[in-house]
Amino acid sequence: MNQRGTGGTEPPDDYLEAAIQRLLTERTEIAEQGITVSRRDHSVVLCGEVESAQRREEILRLVLEHFPKVPLTVDIGLIRTQAPTEVEDLR
Repeated sequence: MNQRGTGGTEPPDDYLEAAIQRLLTERTEIAEQGITVSRRDHSVVLCGEVESAQRREEILRLVLEHFPKVPLTVDIGLIRTQAPTEVEDLR
């Protein structure tokens, strides 16, 4: 996890999580429904998995562009989108 944004001491607005979630799902260039937005202490946490580092950076760019003063904690992982290249050994 890492933190981004300009941290402040004010807790985020009550509707901020919903606004970020709506931004991620309604923007046609993102249309991301796999990211969970929640509040932790004085920051907003983006959590989930995406298929590429570029997509993760695009999501972060969009959120920071629309909410520049909100401190973010980012816990967005990458999922494998190609078929496995080796046999899985089950024991």
